[in-house]
Amino acid sequence: MRLGLSLGYQTAWSTPADHLALAQEADRLGYSVVWAAEAYGSDSPSMLAWMAGQTERIDVGSAVMQIPARTPAMTAMTAATIDALSGGRFRLGLGVSGPQVSEGWHGVRFAKPLARTREYVDIVKLAVARKEVAYDGEHYTLPLPDGPGKALRLGFHPPREHIPIYLAAVGPKNLELAGEIADGWLAVFYAPEFAEEQLASVRAGRAKAGKELAGFDVVPSVPVVVGDDVASCAELVRWYAALYVGGMGSRQQNFYNQLATRMGYGDAAREVQDLYLAKRQRDAAAAVPMEFIDRTSLLGPKERIAERMREYAAAGVTTLSVTLFVADRDSGVQTLRTVAEALDLSGVGE
Repeated sequence: MRLGLSLGYQTAWSTPADHLALAQEADRLGYSVVWAAEAYGSDSPSMLAWMAGQTERIDVGSAVMQIPARTPAMTAMTAATIDALSGGRFRLGLGVSGPQVSEGWHGVRFAKPLARTREYVDIVKLAVARKEVAYDGEHYTLPLPDGPGKALRLGFHPPREHIPIYLAAVGPKNLELAGEIADGWLAVFYAPEFAEEQLASVRAGRAKAGKELAGFDVVPSVPVVVGDDVASCAELVRWYAALYVGGMGSRQQNFYNQLATRMGYGDAAREVQDLYLAKRQRDAAAAVPMEFIDRTSLLGPKERIAERMREYAAAGVTTLSVTLFVADRDSGVQTLRTVAEALDLSGVGE
């Protein structure tokens, strides 16, 4: 199992300089990849290109680039460019976002996300491989018919003809699609105790493509808080869990709430959502079960984190990407070091 660093996106309490310092420390420590995200604030490609130019070995990955935000050809251009800038260190993570952001921010209908993702990935692969991009799908037609457009190919030679593609997937059908068409899966709220059901969907997709799970990168983003008292560490993750389970999406369509329900936390998930949507965020955070937080996080002293890493590795994780819940840059750097030491202690590192 390898280590990754999930930086998320820029917030009111983070700066590009802080994120760069953490990426550089992860590079020095031998982490395999640093991921940047986007929602409706900072974009991931700009951050990744900037960090790629100031790191040496670590891969840079989008977690994610939003499918409704860009045409597939534009995504291929961006991926190929960052891959060239970084010397072949780019990983392309894609996701459909959610209905509120897709339709409210990008003005793109959310309907049929799986079919759109399949066609999108097809076109990205064609373009990155410098093949002529001609496509006749339900959602994308290139070139447009009855007009002056012509089928084109990427206008420069990137370092690789194939850039690793990852899908951010939560539901069973999306997990199956990831297994079928992608090189890896970007997971959230990944609990080793629940992983087999999710991996079964990924395996089904791999089988469709005539492949096995071996070689497929399973990459959960896992909150980490180092400290002596596990319950105190969990308190720092409560607000994050409540935001996703309770407030990320509408009452009718919240993928994370549905995931928590499939994991056996249906009553709690419903209560967290009711409280969050009633603008009682503090009560919503308090209603998140401690067990849910502990199962989906790395909490406590180094030795406990190392033991938990063994469980993640046994549950199919190949790249464990940590999300730092820390107060400042210095404590973030120290946490990265502790996590690296915990991996050495666990005996499951590559």
